[in-house]
Amino acid sequence: MTQPIQPALRRELGLVDATLVGVGAILGAGLFVVTGQAAQIAGPSLLLGLMIAGVAAGCNALSSAELAAAYPKAGGAYEYGYEKLHPLAGFAAGWLFCVSKLAAGGVVALTFAMYLPEVVGSFGGVPASFVAAFLAVCLTVANLFGIRKAGRLNAVIVAVTVGAILYFVAGTLPRLQTNAFVPFAPGGLPGVLQSAALLFFAFTGYARIATLGEEVRDPQKTIPRAIILALSIASFLYLLACVSMVGVMGKELLPATGPRKYGGTAIFVAAHYSGLAGAVQILSLGAVTATAGVLLSQLLGVSRVLLAMGRRGDMPPVFAYISNASGVPFVGVLFCGAVVVSLALLGTLKVITASATFAILLYYAVANLAALRLTGEQKRFPRVVAYVGLGACILLAASLPLPVIASGCLLLAVGFAFRFAMRRVFPANGTISA
Repeated sequence: MTQPIQPALRRELGLVDATLVGVGAILGAGLFVVTGQAAQIAGPSLLLGLMIAGVAAGCNALSSAELAAAYPKAGGAYEYGYEKLHPLAGFAAGWLFCVSKLAAGGVVALTFAMYLPEVVGSFGGVPASFVAAFLAVCLTVANLFGIRKAGRLNAVIVAVTVGAILYFVAGTLPRLQTNAFVPFAPGGLPGVLQSAALLFFAFTGYARIATLGEEVRDPQKTIPRAIILALSIASFLYLLACVSMVGVMGKELLPATGPRKYGGTAIFVAAHYSGLAGAVQILSLGAVTATAGVLLSQLLGVSRVLLAMGRRGDMPPVFAYISNASGVPFVGVLFCGAVVVSLALLGTLKVITASATFAILLYYAVANLAALRLTGEQKRFPRVVAYVGLGACILLAASLPLPVIASGCLLLAVGFAFRFAMRRVFPANGTISA
């Protein structure tokens, strides 16, 4: 008996759309929060830490790029680990990615609600958690309309974010003080390395492009180019913003003297110090759109990883369902939206959120190990690239506090127990065709 043809994901993203998905995923809390934390550790030498982080992230990005070209499927490192290493390696990457990104989604939504009053004024007594939940609902609905419409919304969000950053940079560069860069490295080499570790995580959003592997046109060419372009554009914007921030604030970046206005977030304090008209409000608008863009890309990425895991029986098969009308993993998108709304209303899962750094490092470690298994025409870059990326993941993981490592290992153990239960209920029958 002939099986009915299943609906498939639609290849509707071109190079510009895919690149902007990556840029939108990178330009979030990393720029508006993490850069300030790195500056308080390293002072002006955070610029050196930024370069180190950029090199490490670049190696991870190139590994992801060649894997995505070789395996242009939904799922990212979940698929790569499954294909090139071992099913458990793939599951570990997919499980930690989904759980940590969904937990982080609640934090991102609440961060959006934190910045919004600076742009629109008071909520009129409406709790911030309701505003965060409303954002999650809106972005979930946007995802349900299909990847093309979600891509267009992301393009608008990224345009506003980049415009706000460029306004801040253009207005503050003429006000830079050369003596603001002295002393350059008050925290010494340890400070530079700690800032690099923090800033590395600010770059990791480019992996979202790889998770959309089945929705990109001409993926063998488009995905590697989009990943490299997204990381390059975001790195350039990070560098400009950090130079402006340091040049305006100088020693005020350090925790002993730094002000606590605007939550102590350095880039907003720099905007206030600059005297640039409307700088704080415009930068706040950029933060609002940046957090919205991150959450949009998280809903996109996690729903596609759930799709891939549902196909292989690592998640309930219902996650493999694709809507005929919109060509999106309908159940996965609704599930992701419901989780983020719940977290925004009820509170974030601190244990899971704390393990996010461990999760992303394991995710990229799996990707680099898988990249080392590529051979022949699949191998586009020298093996040293994957080795450097893997080494960076190991070194950064070793620098994590023990409670973070422990919570990450506990989360992984829960995942393996869940997989065992899933296999008993839904025996794997191979990949489900989409």
